[in-house]
Amino acid sequence: MSNEYKFDFQQMIESIREQYQFDFVGVAMVQSQELRFELRWEFVTGNKSERYRRIVLQSGKGIAGIVFKTGKPMLIENVDRMIPAGQLYNYPIVITESLKSFGAVPLIHNNRVRGVLLVGFRENDRLTSEKFSTFKRDVESSLYPFHIREVVK
Repeated sequence: MSNEYKFDFQQMIESIREQYQFDFVGVAMVQSQELRFELRWEFVTGNKSERYRRIVLQSGKGIAGIVFKTGKPMLIENVDRMIPAGQLYNYPIVITESLKSFGAVPLIHNNRVRGVLLVGFRENDRLTSEKFSTFKRDVESSLYPFHIREVVK
């Protein structure tokens, strides 16, 4: 990751995980434009293994790729109910980390999505829309110089 941002993501996600009791928290950062906007999970806490390191996503693919492309948060309260089993392969971090309830927000800097913050639980229905809204509101101020409001195109 570039030193463009003077921000301690690892400390931030560990604090978020502890404060909200998430099972998993990760940040996928956008690589260079030359790499066609690949996203990689660069900072994680609560991980079950190191398999997340092998996940490389293109814009529009996987949770991080979808949030990166749309610039909008994503919430899945119940993976078993909301993602057909045959479509799970499209969400490698969900499989790798056994996530069952998760939310992701874009990390925006200078009106461009630079990364994606993912929070999740390994049980269905643990992250409700109310909890996710509270989380987004609470965490916004601690992300400077990033923000998580949707990008208007």
